[in-house]
Amino acid sequence: MTRRVLLVTGGSRGIGAAVARRFAADGFDVALTYAEAADRASAVAAEAEKLGRRALAVRARAEEAGELVAAVERTVDELGRLDVVVSNAGIAPYGPLADVGLEELDRTLAVHARAAFVLAQAAARHLPAGGRIITIGSSLAERVPYPGWTLYAMSKSALVGLTKGLARDLGPRGITANLVHPGSTDTEMNPADGPGADEERALTALGRYCSPGDIAATVAHLAGEAGRNITGTAITVDSGATS
Repeated sequence: MTRRVLLVTGGSRGIGAAVARRFAADGFDVALTYAEAADRASAVAAEAEKLGRRALAVRARAEEAGELVAAVERTVDELGRLDVVVSNAGIAPYGPLADVGLEELDRTLAVHARAAFVLAQAAARHLPAGGRIITIGSSLAERVPYPGWTLYAMSKSALVGLTKGLARDLGPRGITANLVHPGSTDTEMNPADGPGADEERALTALGRYCSPGDIAATVAHLAGEAGRNITGTAITVDSGATS
């Protein structure tokens, strides 16, 4: 059987690394992008190779459209095909509304919204019937429980429209497009033992953070046979914070 191929952006750590590991365990060859942490990206790729998978780590910054397109093309050239693309790379701008400058605004929209569009557009040229486009959003696109997150929430909310549009554009080709909204997830960006973690846990129905593996499991479900009729929607994995 022909192996399927995953490309995930921001795959050197956190949710992206968990996605790469999960798909490698599920039998995929994997390509992952990174911005600066070449050693960590290579380590994740090496884990996949130990499972007998082909793996590729590519430097591609989310705000650089040309680098994203090149990462897609390199994945197809070196791994032979592309079946699932996961747009995960992100940043976490936080602070008072009055302090948000145009440079920060433009970069955040580029990293979150423009990058997801560019990646989907480039990947769509190669995805076969049954292909999947999955974007990592945020539960803050559904509920903003405290101040300081306006820019971040806006940039993640744009992914809702992108996902619905992709589902309509690509549905006739048998390609699905979905959005996964993580809530508080134990990563370096938002550790479960960080200074604000107790406040975030208190907002959830279950009283706990998600793990990166929890998010990767939902992504894997959407990419599998059981997800073949799920498209144009968002699934929130947030321990009930938006309930």
